[in-house]
Amino acid sequence: MMEAGKDVMDKDIAEKESDIVRGQSSASYLVWDDLTVLVSAGSKRKLLNRLSGYAQTASALLILLYECIIFTMGPSGSGKSTFLDSLAGRISSDVRRGGNISLSGKKMKPINCKDLSYVTQENFYLGTLTVKETIAYTAHLRLSSEMTKAEIDEVVEMTIKEMGLEDSAENKIGNWHLRGISSGERKRLSISLEMVTGPLILLLDEPTTGLDSASAFFVTRALRNIADEGRIVICSMHQLSSEVFDLFDDLLLLSGGETVFLGEAKMAIEFFADAGFACPRRKNPSDHFLRCISLDFDSVTATLLLSPRNCQNPASSVFSMKMKTAEIKATLIQSYKSSEYSCAFRRKIQEIAATKDQVCQLNKNTNSSKWKQLRILTHRSFINMYRDIGYSWLRIMFYVLSSISTGTLNFDIGYDNGAIINRGKCVSFIYGFMICLSCGGVPFFDEELKVFYAERLNGHYGETVFVLANFLSSLPFLVANSLLSGTTIFYMVKLHPGFSHYGYFCINLFCCITVIESCMMVLSLQFNSHLAPVHCIFKLIAVQLSSCTRGTYMRKKSQINSSFAKWAVEGQYKNVMTGCEFDSAEPGEPNLKGETILKTTFGISPDHSKWWDVTVLLFQLFVYKLLLFLTLRYKKRMTP
Repeated sequence: MMEAGKDVMDKDIAEKESDIVRGQSSASYLVWDDLTVLVSAGSKRKLLNRLSGYAQTASALLILLYECIIFTMGPSGSGKSTFLDSLAGRISSDVRRGGNISLSGKKMKPINCKDLSYVTQENFYLGTLTVKETIAYTAHLRLSSEMTKAEIDEVVEMTIKEMGLEDSAENKIGNWHLRGISSGERKRLSISLEMVTGPLILLLDEPTTGLDSASAFFVTRALRNIADEGRIVICSMHQLSSEVFDLFDDLLLLSGGETVFLGEAKMAIEFFADAGFACPRRKNPSDHFLRCISLDFDSVTATLLLSPRNCQNPASSVFSMKMKTAEIKATLIQSYKSSEYSCAFRRKIQEIAATKDQVCQLNKNTNSSKWKQLRILTHRSFINMYRDIGYSWLRIMFYVLSSISTGTLNFDIGYDNGAIINRGKCVSFIYGFMICLSCGGVPFFDEELKVFYAERLNGHYGETVFVLANFLSSLPFLVANSLLSGTTIFYMVKLHPGFSHYGYFCINLFCCITVIESCMMVLSLQFNSHLAPVHCIFKLIAVQLSSCTRGTYMRKKSQINSSFAKWAVEGQYKNVMTGCEFDSAEPGEPNLKGETILKTTFGISPDHSKWWDVTVLLFQLFVYKLLLFLTLRYKKRMTP
């Protein structure tokens, strides 16, 4: 039976070698040569020290090993994430990168390479969307506008099936009020979002972090299937089970930014044994490798030896007492440099560089047009707002309740002499308290901002599309709040007869709410609200109260500060006072005209129209949106 199995295996090898010979010209290689990353400031510390290696989609020599998947392993701080960031071109300004990175013999700038996708450790989603909707929106954003909707939907269905997400396709991802999908499904979703474009190279930074053994195996099995399709898959991991380890082909073992081993994963056990550090039987190889190169074990062992129990029974620490981890690591690094593994990889890199007929299977799917991106983002953001009860329905409820309270306190305000002061108080209350409810949109904006940062880093779209889509998607809810609040207050208080005055009241309120919400977005970026949204809200409310109420409550125009409240209150005073007559303070005296009261009591000149004040508010709205765009554009892109 064993001979029969061997014959079948030999036959498979012969067939695959024949396939490789026939398709040799289409082989693609990712090569990194003398890759070095230095910290520019201070000590010039090396994060990566002259790493060299390659990955390929097909190879006649190692066809059974599927040389298109590489596993990068090492302890915390070993340089795994830095290595992937270097390949992806995501190096921050405070470090310098040296060496060459090429794709099929052509030097590339990975951050602009359509064939490369990068799945980071942290992934952010809009929690109200389903798994299928999230993948579909990403596909419409990233795939070419020349593809039809049916073609894109087919890509989405294939991606869901490939990643094993059929059972959870219609489940919402989850947020603060929705119980969503599991952590393993989230990891597979993050991979799916990058797989919709069919990249040649897929980089993953610790894709199994936080997963149980079954979920980790499921995710890795999905990566194995992706690699078997002829793609290059490179992922970093800190520690993993033996079952997951067996799924990988090649192993790049890093420690302190230096290569400890690079070669076939199964040959690493032999390499460690030849170096004098054989893996014990029935022990997980990855645990053994990590134990040999992680310098943290020296301090852990020293601490454990202080315990009386360990002092009496030091046998458990025999391995550590024979040689310190730093010495083991130095021995392994030196052994690798003089080993056949290192020489073989160096020769292969030279052969790849000398090959002139290499073909890079470039991805033909470019991003969709700006107009399509704007339409897709607007629709996605609107659906998210509609389903998020915190942004939409709770805020509408609070606006309506506040309006009813205001209308009840000032019900049928009338036209007697005391109504003059009461009208001023009513308007001041509206713009001094109700508009502070706009701060309720900060946590929602924070959620969309996190998704934007991740998608912009992957090159999905830019700041202009995001700002416009966010504004357009929020318009229906802002209009609803303005109409419901304006109608309730205007007709309960009976501020002024006439539909035109009612229309202006709602328009002015809409402009004011929109301006302050845009102001909140700009301030939230400055306060780093993505780190502490609740703390940010209190700061924003304080700023808002100081700008709205400090100068608007029964002050003359000359005393009102230059914020938007000045123009909002001035226009509203004109709207509710012009054309009205009020009783005089003394009996028998003629009635007071609203225009006269504007000049004498409020210090407002009726020379220019109230619509001019709305125009100024709209201009301020444009300025805040422009500030939001500039802040997003020029703020440090490589956020921590």
